[in-house]
Amino acid sequence: MAAVGVPVRASGLAAMTEKEFKKLSEFIHTEVGIKLPPSKKVMVEARLQKRLRTLGMCGYHDYYDFLFSPRGLDEELVHLIDVITTNTTEFFREPRHFEVLTQDVLPVWRAAHGPSRPFRLWSAGCSTGEEPYTLSIVLSEFALRTPGFRYAIMATDISTRVLAMAKNGVYPEERLAKMSLDFKRRYFLRSKDRSKKLVRLMPELRRVIDFRRLNFMQPFSFPEPLDTIFCRNVMIYFDRTTQEQLLQKFCTQLRRDGFLFIGHSESLTGMDLPLRQHAPTVYKKI
Repeated sequence: MAAVGVPVRASGLAAMTEKEFKKLSEFIHTEVGIKLPPSKKVMVEARLQKRLRTLGMCGYHDYYDFLFSPRGLDEELVHLIDVITTNTTEFFREPRHFEVLTQDVLPVWRAAHGPSRPFRLWSAGCSTGEEPYTLSIVLSEFALRTPGFRYAIMATDISTRVLAMAKNGVYPEERLAKMSLDFKRRYFLRSKDRSKKLVRLMPELRRVIDFRRLNFMQPFSFPEPLDTIFCRNVMIYFDRTTQEQLLQKFCTQLRRDGFLFIGHSESLTGMDLPLRQHAPTVYKKI
């Protein structure tokens, strides 16, 4: 029975208190950098209800006791991240970026390096995979026109749920509505069961992408410097200080003269970074 004066939701769970939400939001900010303002309380509460039922817990206080325990930190954090993160993406989203990549970045890189090594690109915050697969299509098209061109794509996200979807590379046909018929035929396989209306990326596109789980708030480094980083519409969830700290990490991993692509709703204005603007929301390391 709920305590007197404590609101109870239709689910039977006592409502999350302001104190509980503050504790959770501070924890999430520390662990993964995501800022949850008070306006997100109802959303977080609603999304956590299913998780509490799965764990057989009666209230948020039980969940917090588990989450902040050594076992909970090890086992539950990935599930919490899946619950609170929103993943909105599509193929060829913000298409001007792919034009800049094809027309500006790749020809100059090719002229400088030739076939000596692969072009290395990171899709940081890859969600369900539409961005890295779009990049693979773009780079594959460039390779068709450029003998000897090779490329490698690393794609990371903090959510294990979306990474599993990305690795599978299966999407509803409707996701390809804006894509050319030529690309659909060249790079996608239709399900044998036509009633399902599903498509899957060709194996050769899936093979060139290395999907990994990565938390931006933890230290990370890669064996080879990167030629280009796409991190679009991810930093909008971080406060300004966290954004600048993350961008400094990106610059450390980016080769001199390498490029950084960010989302059109994001800005680097006022930050002290070794980057100069090449095009709107496209920056070159100096």
